[in-house]
Amino acid sequence: MTFKPAIWYPIAVVLSAINLVGVGFAAGSAEAWHAGVHAALALGFGLWAQRLRQHRGGGSEPGGRVEALEVEMNKLRQELSETQERLDFAERVLAQGREARRLGPEP
Repeated sequence: MTFKPAIWYPIAVVLSAINLVGVGFAAGSAEAWHAGVHAALALGFGLWAQRLRQHRGGGSEPGGRVEALEVEMNKLRQELSETQERLDFAERVLAQGREARRLGPEP
């Protein structure tokens, strides 16, 4: 049987919420140590749920992360190429304007 974060994430969230309610009840009955235990459990389950959510988001596979980075890198390369083409065009237009001013009007 494999560990499935998609199943355990809601369980961890519910356990965290139950322990938060337990903090209120234990504090209401003036049992500080009991409330502290529930607070620690709520924090632990909450952190576990957060970690499970990160793994469930698809970032847990190194191959998936590398693939996403490759796609982003290709997109950035394309944008850089387009920017360089625009810069070259602007330089040519400016150079033509300078040449026309340098030559002056034709007699």
